[in-house]
Amino acid sequence: MAEVIYNDDSIKSLDWREHIRLRPGMYIGKLGDGSAYDDGIYVLVKEILDNSIDEHVMGNGRTIEIKVTDHRVEVRDFGRGIPLGKVIDCVSKINTGGKYDSGAFQKSVGLNGVGTKATNALSAYFKVQSIRDGKTKIAEFKEGILLKDHPEKPSSDRNGTYVAFEPDNNIFKNYRYIPEFLENQIWNYAYLNAGLTLNYNGQKFHSERGLFDLLTNKTDVETNRYPIIHLKDKDIEVAITHNGNYGEEYYSFVNGQYTTQGGTHLAAFREAFVKTVREFYKKDFEASDIRSAIVSAISIRVQEPVFESQTKTKLGSQNMAPDGQSLRTFVNDFVKKHLDDYLHKNPQTADALMKRILQSERERKDIAGIKKLANERAKKANLHNKKLRDCRVHLGESKDEIRFLTTLFITEGDSASGSITKARNVQTEAVFSLRGKPLNCYSLTKKIVYENEEFNLLQHALNIEDGLEGLRYNRIVISTDADVDGMHIRLLMLTFFLQFFPDLVRNGHLYILDTPLFRVRNKKETIYCYSEQEKQQAIKKLGTKPEITRFKGLGEISPDEFGQFIGDNIKLEPIILRNDTSIQKLLEYYMGKNTPDRQNFIIDNLRFEVDVVEEAHLPAEELIY
Repeated sequence: MAEVIYNDDSIKSLDWREHIRLRPGMYIGKLGDGSAYDDGIYVLVKEILDNSIDEHVMGNGRTIEIKVTDHRVEVRDFGRGIPLGKVIDCVSKINTGGKYDSGAFQKSVGLNGVGTKATNALSAYFKVQSIRDGKTKIAEFKEGILLKDHPEKPSSDRNGTYVAFEPDNNIFKNYRYIPEFLENQIWNYAYLNAGLTLNYNGQKFHSERGLFDLLTNKTDVETNRYPIIHLKDKDIEVAITHNGNYGEEYYSFVNGQYTTQGGTHLAAFREAFVKTVREFYKKDFEASDIRSAIVSAISIRVQEPVFESQTKTKLGSQNMAPDGQSLRTFVNDFVKKHLDDYLHKNPQTADALMKRILQSERERKDIAGIKKLANERAKKANLHNKKLRDCRVHLGESKDEIRFLTTLFITEGDSASGSITKARNVQTEAVFSLRGKPLNCYSLTKKIVYENEEFNLLQHALNIEDGLEGLRYNRIVISTDADVDGMHIRLLMLTFFLQFFPDLVRNGHLYILDTPLFRVRNKKETIYCYSEQEKQQAIKKLGTKPEITRFKGLGEISPDEFGQFIGDNIKLEPIILRNDTSIQKLLEYYMGKNTPDRQNFIIDNLRFEVDVVEEAHLPAEELIY
């Protein structure tokens, strides 16, 4: 083994842009291709929007214009505008910004002077323009390097800042912006800044009632157990209801930042809610029964919040409450006073909440015996069966970027699972093999999860019995054949997750694996095609008469070929729940009784399905299942 030389030459100093480009994960989390809501390209958008939002919070500007095309983002606010002499410094000089001056920006989310610089450094093109008091200043960059410093000019435009950027395709491989992710992101800004209008690609995003509107759009108001409780005071806002779903659903924010991983403020709220309910009813209910089926949102504003990472997804502050006390005390005092008052003034709501808690208590006791037996059976099965081919790295075991890539493929049958198992990355990718078609669990209670061996083993493989805190895989990928049976299994698995673990879907962990339908090749080149259109393009490109193979199932794809579809070139379609999606109505429509509406939908779309079947050379009767 060659000797490693460690001397003065081994010590390197990088400038700000070199460091960001070399270690982007430190600044924007995982890179990704845009198929996950927390991929880096969305963080780049957020970093620019945060500055515009902070201007609004400080009372400057009530409208923000946003335009996103394939690979370009443009944001225009109508705040004060960056001081013209500091335009270049603010986007290219690390630790430079107005947010170090607490008088200029109070209770801001961006305090480190890094975000805009990260977007600049990671963009193939970046342009900033400030309009301020009749003058304007423009600067253009590439990969953080100044391309053109425009001189100041007179301007009659309204004050504000304009930023345009194009993420660097060398860093974000084959990226794409998914509109639903951007819409959810922009809606959150609207909910947290009542009265602000955000115009995104011609759509208007506006909220007058803040978190009340958020919960109105996130829940099916008709099936909520009681009207949304909306509590608000200076620097804190809370909205609460319970529905008929399983688990707990929270939307938590700090200074307008969506803290997807919660933190001290959310932990304090969950604790305060349980404590207040127990004291109100004078009963020592189980905490899990009180919070089961809760849907809630909490937003707080504090000065100089401390987050656990640059991407600000989890609050770490302990003693940064507005009045100087601990966050735990601040949140507890607010919830105790306002929620207790609300329940006393609204006895019908108090009665409905009590009934929901008692229902959760009955359900918990009803499955207690089955749950214990099922857990023992699962532990025994895990020692002997071959359903789970596990990976070596799990969430929680490593804090570096690899933990974001942990994946579980859910496959049908031994042949498909065998091919994926041989082709996978054993460090980060695991495989769970289904046996036949799973049960349609629509309208069934959670008791079935423990009674059905397939569901029980899958639940244990994921480690989600008690919520997402222990989730062992960041991405759960349903991997079925591109035929009618495969589509049916896909629907049944989606029903399982939506029925019993909707928060797993809401938090962006569920995907569909997109595998090629055709292989077109000649002696020199092989092209894999995901549609009929791509197949025709490949035939035209290769010329002559290439060999064409139609993959009818995953088991027909060899392990060597599979390695090209589940590695760097993996194509995943995320399962996204829109703001106005009602899970109960969605499941009832697709998985409930065969209603006239669904029959009409099938008839209207049958021609498309027949075309696909004919192209795949499958008999039409396979459409019926």
